[in-house]
Amino acid sequence: MLTHYVYYLSDSTGITVESLGRSVLAQFSGINFLEKTMSFVDSKKRAIAAAEEISASAKAHPERRPIVFYTFADESFASIIEQSGALTMDCLDTFIRPLAKELGREPSHATGTRLDEKRARDYQRRIDALNYTMNHDDGISMHRYAEADIILIGVSRSGKTPTSLYLALHYGVFAANYPLVDEDLTNTRLPEKLTAYSDKLYGLTIAPQRLTQIRGERRPNSRYAELDKCRQEVGTALRLFDENNIRYLDVTRQSVEELASKILYDAKLPRYL
Repeated sequence: MLTHYVYYLSDSTGITVESLGRSVLAQFSGINFLEKTMSFVDSKKRAIAAAEEISASAKAHPERRPIVFYTFADESFASIIEQSGALTMDCLDTFIRPLAKELGREPSHATGTRLDEKRARDYQRRIDALNYTMNHDDGISMHRYAEADIILIGVSRSGKTPTSLYLALHYGVFAANYPLVDEDLTNTRLPEKLTAYSDKLYGLTIAPQRLTQIRGERRPNSRYAELDKCRQEVGTALRLFDENNIRYLDVTRQSVEELASKILYDAKLPRYL
């Protein structure tokens, strides 16, 4: 398989440039991309060191020059990286130049006070959302359900916790989750403790065959992981969702990123971050 070295460079965390770069590279199949992220390249010294490493890679593999995605507020850092012998792409310039023309003003090329304030607000929202979600994971506590943006419900091991955490971390959503256990699945009535929050409920379901695999890894050879029990639980949970008008998604073949994005859209949740 064809191999290409890819570098993501940023004067900050690198999360943005990674996301943009990987979205672009995902369009090209049959290539093995060996990736490296260089975060906080925020000085001339660090930019030179990064350029030297990339240049060494380019010389070691002359048949395929490295690919570099970068985001820098300081254009002088970009000039240094562009001398590395790699294919370099400025992930911000694509947007900044047409915006500057449209808005009729030059960009600041610096992190200003308003941006710092927004980062501080976003950070606090993310921490608050994560704390809320962890404190309301798996039905541990229900005393602040009124504050939830959403309450995910489903049978055990249907992906409630990772989806809740993703919603909190990436969108600042206060996401609680509640497991439907045996006593909740004796009929299709909504558990009494959830009735006051029916407008916040969102269901997750999963194929019984996949559920038994997941449970089998956690508790091998247990009744908990048997296929007939998984079928029974999933079937009752689905009927509960339908009879109580609870929207739901099937997690079987979806990543946590896809699930969170679809729930955010379908439930019309506020996106805080």
